[in-house]
Amino acid sequence: MRRHPLHGPLLGNDGTVAFRLWAPRAQRVELVLAGSGTPMQPHPHGWFELRTEAAHGDEYGYRLDGGEMRPDPASRWQPDGVHGRSTVFDPARVALPTVSRWTAPPLTNAALYELHIGAFTPQGTFDAATQRLADLAELGITHVEVMPVNSFNGPAGWGYDGVCWYAVHEPYGGPVAFAHFVQACHRHGLAVIVDAVYNHLGPSGNYLPEFGPYLTDRYATPWGDGLNLDGEDSDPVRGFVIGSALQWLDDFGADGLRLDAVHGLIDTSAQHLLAELSAAVDALATRSGRSLQLIAESDRCDPLTISARDAGGAGMDAQWADDLHHAIHAAVTGERDGYYLDYAGLVDVAEVYRRGFLYDGRYSVHRKRTVGAPLGQMPGHRLVTCIQNHDQIGNRAAGERLVSLVGAELAKVAAVLLCASPTTPMLFMGEEHGETNPFQFFTSHPEPALAEAVRTGRREEFAAFASFGEAGAVPDPQDPETVERSRVDWAKAATPAGEAWRELWQQLLTLRRSQPALGNGRRDLVAVVTVDDELLALLRRDDGGSAVLVVANLGSDIRQLPLPDGRWRRLLDTGATTPEGEQVLLVSPRSASLWADSQTALMERELERRWLEAHPDDELPGEVVPDLSGLPRDEG
Repeated sequence: MRRHPLHGPLLGNDGTVAFRLWAPRAQRVELVLAGSGTPMQPHPHGWFELRTEAAHGDEYGYRLDGGEMRPDPASRWQPDGVHGRSTVFDPARVALPTVSRWTAPPLTNAALYELHIGAFTPQGTFDAATQRLADLAELGITHVEVMPVNSFNGPAGWGYDGVCWYAVHEPYGGPVAFAHFVQACHRHGLAVIVDAVYNHLGPSGNYLPEFGPYLTDRYATPWGDGLNLDGEDSDPVRGFVIGSALQWLDDFGADGLRLDAVHGLIDTSAQHLLAELSAAVDALATRSGRSLQLIAESDRCDPLTISARDAGGAGMDAQWADDLHHAIHAAVTGERDGYYLDYAGLVDVAEVYRRGFLYDGRYSVHRKRTVGAPLGQMPGHRLVTCIQNHDQIGNRAAGERLVSLVGAELAKVAAVLLCASPTTPMLFMGEEHGETNPFQFFTSHPEPALAEAVRTGRREEFAAFASFGEAGAVPDPQDPETVERSRVDWAKAATPAGEAWRELWQQLLTLRRSQPALGNGRRDLVAVVTVDDELLALLRRDDGGSAVLVVANLGSDIRQLPLPDGRWRRLLDTGATTPEGEQVLLVSPRSASLWADSQTALMERELERRWLEAHPDDELPGEVVPDLSGLPRDEG
């Protein structure tokens, strides 16, 4: 049973629509449909409702106390933008046949791919993005995470200033095209994660305060007043958020949500909004027989975010975790400005492999306070990590990609360190072919005063990041050329360099699936062999006895590395690392390599031999990872 009434129109089977609106700040409300206004019936606690004949595609809006017509706060379709009339949307009219027995893959051994629909292709639409899905599946991607697709003002923007939390941005193709995009992803075996922003609203087209107390001045966030999640009349606000979240999963068939900056959801209720949302999504998963996933972005390093609800946690399946990105970035770039002040390079990379959160009750010089708590036994796959994402590229002054900052050699070292970690890796669009086009912050606010405020804010934002570039070099977010510069250049994918990058990422993602020691998420089975400012060697093990040695040399000289006991064979090498005898590696400069214990390889071949003897008429199932736990170690 739902705790909160549903917001927005409910289509009946008899050619009628029940228009429902929460507007406690209005004395009377008119539904404007087909050009004429009809008074709505008031109900307790600020609700209004009117059932009347209407259908998919009919335009409507609301007039509060005789004022100007406003779009529905829970509009599912805004063809004319956030200031225009709402339009009735019936998901059943555009639904496509579901993929037979489709279910989203688990986060264990997953690989995410973040993309911005407007900059992923020259056309900037869902339909155009669909043409790239086969390549992502072949690369080894399992989840496509789309930056916010809800309605915001203007044709171009990142989407984090959305104001219509239920509607799909029309310039991308609107709700019909999004439904087709989700189904196309499923046909290619790709899950869809929608980036959902519930911690604040954008500055243009936010009419919610006219309807009711959606916001509160009791809490301040970096983006203005906080959401009213625990004050008077907060129940419908919580229901508004949960209803929006469920419709992405239920109406459109998305497989999960990435919840933006959940530390901005300030809620002192006995049950935090995130826990209530988690319970609602679990109930939907049970009803639908689907696997649904919630991934939270948080800068708190708080294990309760991904702890179970019955243990006092929020019940999120995973969270974006920045520590590995920051440690790798500091190591390969040498940057120490802003929050990079808190990271020491390779020594912290090793610590994050083992601890998950580097700041797990540790003092942050940048924040000037202690941050985080220990992650405990939580497996590493519950942390989504990257070496590039929209924040870490786009929130630089010029939006430079990592390869543009450090060159291909060190960027490849970073890629290996990401994929060899116990965490779940995420790529940013174009990264698979070594994209060098920047990804810059862009907007298209039509209001001159707002446009100028955004320009000024971007210049002031980089005061703490001297190495990010001079404030005067910050691109104008309102300039259409800023969008054009930020588009992925797919011609690079067909160059020799682009093909080499793709081969590297494909190998890395394949090794995560085929090598138990790389895909097990076991932080407790990570051992540091050696680490200094330039050289890192880590040993990752598995309960079944397999082991992978992770080696990185950031320096300009060959380094000698004494090997742990074992018989080591090369899995992958970005340079020309060579063995010197049986116990030493000569690690080439600016390179990374992965080595498997060849004793494990002997056991794998023995297992294959036994399987083929037992199944003489069948081919060996190459996609199955062998279980080595029953075989003895070869001590010879």
